[in-house]
Amino acid sequence: MYVAMNRFQVNPDREQQFEEVWKQRETFLEDVPGFLQFMLLRGEEEGEYISHSTWAEKDAFLAWTRSEAFVKGHAQANLEGVLAGPPSLGLFEPVIVETATSRDVSDSQPVAGRKGPRH
Repeated sequence: MYVAMNRFQVNPDREQQFEEVWKQRETFLEDVPGFLQFMLLRGEEEGEYISHSTWAEKDAFLAWTRSEAFVKGHAQANLEGVLAGPPSLGLFEPVIVETATSRDVSDSQPVAGRKGPRH
């Protein structure tokens, strides 16, 4: 499993517009291999949002970022003036995945000196 999250800081008076853009856009994710789930999360703080996508594996996420579906999905809306700044991308591999009926613990180890997309 692989998780990608974008943190958005939205201008408080533009939150409704931000949500409408996401509600109305076509994601083109339904046929993307390895795609599992997407959520747009509204935070407790005014203007705070996170987009959260879950993928079967890292390679599926990376393939999507190079796909026509990615280009089409991201070309639909202009958020100029809506966002207080650029989104902050975070990419994550699970260490523990727990549900009401199961608990999976990864046997992988952290890689020293790893650098994500923000570096």
